[in-house]
Amino acid sequence: MNHYSYPYMNRRFSTYAKNGMVTTTHPLATEAGIEVMKQGGNAMDAAIATAATLTVVEPTSNGIGGDAFMIAWMNGRLHGMNASGRSPGKLSMEEIRKRGFSEMPKFGWLPVNVPGVPKAWATLINDFGNLTLKEVLAPAIRAASEGFAITPVTAKYWQAAYDNYSREAEDFEEIKPWLDVFGTVSAGEIKTLPHHAETLRDIAETDGKSVYEGALADRIIRYSNETGGLLSHEDLEGFEVDYVEPVSIGYKGYEIHEIPPNGQGITALMALGMLKDDTFGALDARTYHHQIEAIKQAFADTTTYVADPEHMKVGVSQLLDAAYLKARRDEIKEEAELRHHGDLPEGGTVYLATADKEGNMVSYIQSNYMGFGSGVVIPETGFALHNRGHNFSMDENHANFVEGGKKPFHTIIPGFITKGGQPVGPFGVMGAFMQPQGHLQVAMNLIDYDMNPQSALDAPRWQFKSGMDVEVEDRFDPDIARALARRGHKISVNLEPNSFGRGQVIIRGEDGALIGGTESRTDGSISIY
Repeated sequence: MNHYSYPYMNRRFSTYAKNGMVTTTHPLATEAGIEVMKQGGNAMDAAIATAATLTVVEPTSNGIGGDAFMIAWMNGRLHGMNASGRSPGKLSMEEIRKRGFSEMPKFGWLPVNVPGVPKAWATLINDFGNLTLKEVLAPAIRAASEGFAITPVTAKYWQAAYDNYSREAEDFEEIKPWLDVFGTVSAGEIKTLPHHAETLRDIAETDGKSVYEGALADRIIRYSNETGGLLSHEDLEGFEVDYVEPVSIGYKGYEIHEIPPNGQGITALMALGMLKDDTFGALDARTYHHQIEAIKQAFADTTTYVADPEHMKVGVSQLLDAAYLKARRDEIKEEAELRHHGDLPEGGTVYLATADKEGNMVSYIQSNYMGFGSGVVIPETGFALHNRGHNFSMDENHANFVEGGKKPFHTIIPGFITKGGQPVGPFGVMGAFMQPQGHLQVAMNLIDYDMNPQSALDAPRWQFKSGMDVEVEDRFDPDIARALARRGHKISVNLEPNSFGRGQVIIRGEDGALIGGTESRTDGSISIY
């Protein structure tokens, strides 16, 4: 059969539930979350069960060797978490040049930072869960050891990764184990990942400590030492999960929350802050034009100023200052303008949202970046390390300049909406620098246009790329696209739906019902309890 042909309109409605809901990109992962809820777990237990299962069934977008961020309404208030790793202490511009590179490579050991995912799982379960980490990881372990069916979108990106790493292995010896561990797949194939299962068991039994100071840490550092890596035991042992206060902005009676830098969530907040006093009619060319110009303004600032907060020269309060955002809004005219910003690379990420009957709601995101990440797979562990260090700047005057022991500018961002200080719900759109653009579009769909979660996700999307270039989906209204072109935007149609991000939304209605939407552009799924 043709796994990729859907010639007829496929419309799904929002999903409604009373006791619990999980929404993400893979059916087996959503079922894992509901499974632990039925065992007495809460929204956090469900989130981590889902996240762990996603490392198995969708390794094309995330993994044990990646980073994680979270915003959650737990036990009556909002919490934020940053579990992004720092660069190896030995990393420097001199080291990069010594190895023959003029910029940070995408592959191999140099862009590898300390992985944050395992400690994020353990910390969140210990602080907020009803169950143990061993109970929560059980569905993921079962999927890895007993096998799972490869879905079409995952198969597509898995094969693309195999082709990519096959070429890159000629220059990066350290990524050759990836080819043996993951290999090639096709849609509908049953796949097992036995080493991945063993690693998850080790993480479950040691409460995540094995990755940072135990047997898994020893394997990581041994392979690093053997193949030219910079990671050390000190780097792993020094990693800590940071609880952070979400940064927020008021938008038309609601509060939109994001994680503060080193993440790019502030980009979405800045754009929304510029538009909060505007009244928009239909989703027409004027609305899209102002959205695009606002996000361009925001990127011009955040790609310049956002970095590890210990190294930022401009504060978050300055970037979100109401007078500053109004001044930036006043710069937006009726024609498109060129605004300076950094290059925007592609990415690979999973986002999930969960909610339970106690009122808890979780917005969670994790990523290896650029698909499987660096391509470095630690032998006999079954997991790849991320390449988040690729985001470091090579400009020594930039706040995000490459250094040892530093967190890079980060793309992955969970979102959360409240109203009057009470939870409305988690939302997110994954996909590198599409993420704040997706947050802007989905938040406005929900608030300005009163859309239900599924419609807010299904609405056609645009994506600012660079300069004056803007891509639109093939479902985008061609008359509006032509009107945007007349305003000076260089419009092109991208036929690949996954280029426009993959989102999830859960909203708690006034009577307490959970109302959810899942991404129609990929293998999206909602499970309810």
